[in-house]
Parts: sequence; structure tokens; C-alpha cells
Amino acid sequence: MRIDKYIWAIRVAKTRSMASSLCRDGKVEVDGKKVKASKVLKEGEEFTIRKGAIFYTYKVLSFPKSRVGASLVSDYSEDITSKEQLEKLEMIKLANIDRPKGLGRPTKKDRRNWAKSLGDD
Repeated sequence: MRIDKYIWAIRVAKTRSMASSLCRDGKVEVDGKKVKASKVLKEGEEFTIRKGAIFYTYKVLSFPKSRVGASLVSDYSEDITSKEQLEKLEMIKLANIDRPKGLGRPTKKDRRNWAKSLGDD
């Protein structure tokens, strides 16, 4: 099955065109190499998708005939994203939670406080 179709079928991307644009933009890798949307996946293969600052890794278990419901995704793929990446995601979520929506761009003071809370100097 083509990688763009698989990414769409297991609900990683909302639309098939979004899945193919992930490939076109170089955000999808198989065995450490960037792939085109037409790359054919095999069972047992692992691929990585970069969304924002996070690298999500999936293992192909089998191929669905068409797009599957959210409850059935685990039958076709396994999320093997590293714990470091998931912790990074949590840090990003926590950093954004204290800022009310609609305040606009963060000030220099806000950025300094945010960097201090993350431990950056």
C-alpha cells in the first residue's frame, strides 16, 4: 500500500492530500530516508512522521482496505514513538497552557519566563 494512503487510512492525516503533502515536504521517513508519497510499504516496516517539533514513529502491522475508525487503528498500526518525544510533547503543551488565548504575541518578558521554566539559559 502507498505510504500516503496508509497514513490517511490509519488517521494520522485528516485527508489524503494532507498525507501526500507530508511526504512531499520531506516530513515522512522510512529507514531514515525521506520518501515520496508513492513509496510502497511492507508489513513490519517502521516509518517516522515529523509534526511540528515531534517525531512520531509507527510500525505497520497490516493494511486496511479503506480508512478505518479510530477504535480499529490499533489493529493496523502500532505507535512506537519514543518516550523522549512524548515528554517533549507534554512540555510543549504545558508551556502553552498558562497563556490565555487571544493575548497576541508573547512579550520578551513572557519568553524569558518560559525559557527559565524549561531550564534554558
